[in-house]
Amino acid sequence: MEHVAVDEVDNAVQPAAVMRRLTDELGCEDLAINYYELAPGDSFAFAYHEHSVQEEVFVVLSGTATWETESGTVTVGPNEAIRFGPGERQRGWNRTDEDGEGERVRALALGAPLSYGDQPKTAPCPECGEDAPVSIGRPDDDPEAVVTTCDDCGTEVGRWVRGDDGDNERVV
Repeated sequence: MEHVAVDEVDNAVQPAAVMRRLTDELGCEDLAINYYELAPGDSFAFAYHEHSVQEEVFVVLSGTATWETESGTVTVGPNEAIRFGPGERQRGWNRTDEDGEGERVRALALGAPLSYGDQPKTAPCPECGEDAPVSIGRPDDDPEAVVTTCDDCGTEVGRWVRGDDGDNERVV
């Protein structure tokens, strides 16, 4: 048995204000589990993506999350869950009042098996003028940040850092 206080797990730099990886903390061997808090405008993921071998379930604890999917937009409220099978493209957001006055989304993400497999990702590139394949990494100029970079032209399309208040924030 393993036991952990979620608030005591480090906040990973992600597009969510708070993302705490619980997988290792709980000793999970074939299940990925993450806790999220999304401020208005935040996303669960760096880009629109899919997992080639992993199914992913999100359980919304509070707030309302909105997913962009290949079949349209899906809204998930408190005490509701959504499942994406391997190969289903998606990206979830907190779309409530993106001016900063909305409620945070609190959710758990569960994925099995633990391996993600291939994860093709796309995001809007201002240079290319369309959704383009992107890569995620840490930049040389700030190894604490995480960036998404357009694979076609090399433009940085997103950068996330830890803010002074301890929450993650997007700066590009």
